[in-house]
Amino acid sequence: MNKKEQIQLFENRNVRTLWDEQEEEWYFSIVDVVAILTDQQDSKKASTYWSVLKGRLRKEGADEPLTKCKKLKMLSADGKSHPTDAAQRFEERVSA
Repeated sequence: MNKKEQIQLFENRNVRTLWDEQEEEWYFSIVDVVAILTDQQDSKKASTYWSVLKGRLRKEGADEPLTKCKKLKMLSADGKSHPTDAAQRFEERVSA
């Protein structure tokens, strides 16, 4: 699986993305998007927020949004690649 990592900007904030050539899809880090949407400057707080939200969704029986996530290794602030929840662009996932 050939992948290409890239940092993209959204509202002047970094979002880690990964191109999967085999699937011809861009994936983005959900934690990075959560950090932007919740105005978190600390990625650990954004990660905790996402983790708590996933737990609440599971308790409510809403597993479907979680199945659309993939664990992909993305470069972290520490310079190492770590498994990260990633998703495709939303428009591509919605069926007409």
